[in-house]
Amino acid sequence: MDWKEVTIYTTTAGVEPVAALLEDNGVEGYVLEDAADFEEFLQDTEIYWDYVDEDLVREKRAQETCLKIYLSDDAAGAKQLADVRAALENLKARDEKSAWGRLVTETALTRQEDWEWGWKQYFKPFPVGKTFLIKPSWESVDDAQGRRILEIDPASSFGTGSHDTTQLCMAALEDNVQPGDRLLDMGTGSGILAIAAAMLGAKVEAVVDIDENCLKTAQENAEKNAVSIGEGFCGDVLREPALAGRLGEGYDIIVANIVADVIIGMAPMFAEKLCAGGMLICSGILNERADEVRTSLEEHGFGIEKYEKSDDWSAFTAKKCVH
Repeated sequence: MDWKEVTIYTTTAGVEPVAALLEDNGVEGYVLEDAADFEEFLQDTEIYWDYVDEDLVREKRAQETCLKIYLSDDAAGAKQLADVRAALENLKARDEKSAWGRLVTETALTRQEDWEWGWKQYFKPFPVGKTFLIKPSWESVDDAQGRRILEIDPASSFGTGSHDTTQLCMAALEDNVQPGDRLLDMGTGSGILAIAAAMLGAKVEAVVDIDENCLKTAQENAEKNAVSIGEGFCGDVLREPALAGRLGEGYDIIVANIVADVIIGMAPMFAEKLCAGGMLICSGILNERADEVRTSLEEHGFGIEKYEKSDDWSAFTAKKCVH
């Protein structure tokens, strides 16, 4: 069956009355794109801006708040759409102060195959580093050519293995992980780096992310690969000292694929968490920010063992100096 994607344009104030209207007309779910949420994101997460494209910021700031619903492309769906439109007209008539926006709809056809697969059709098995072959669960591999198969389903989490920063970190893990190394993954996303480390023989003791859904996805991916990635910790360790304390210390390796500002902010914590001679592998660093990160790491007692970069991204392998 094909589906109609129906976009209803409103305002932040109009979300609640429109959502109630949808429920009254038998629409059980919707996707909310709230312009106010994006502004709040920009204010609360300025330290993560290396991943925020300026064109995207301009586009999102110009975007209206909207709710998207999906109705079957048949007679029943057509009737439901007509009922929703009539209800919106009634709602608009009650909106004397025009607080709830335009309250108009826009429709587009979404085919069944697009609904089910979408981006998945472009995620095919591919090699990473010297030893890994990354594949999604829905693809099969006839000949891995001696590589370790790492199966990953990212869901909404960062980390299919295709991004340069992930590949830079995986190559560094291949060069540095020794069997039994205690490892902490800071900003785990889909769990791909923790899983790779575990497959290389590390004892992954903790993974951290600010998104609880990432931790769930990471654990599911670890199970697919029959490895353990330790305990999951949700939160921002820069702003939550108690959480940082729960991570313990004495790690042989910390891997952090985040962004430059966060790595700079966490540099003293990395030094505290690592054992003497322990290794920090970090990326998510735009090339133009690499010198800042290098300076910060050196100021906090690290010696740079290796610096690698792609066209846009940099990665460091840094060793905690022994005093």
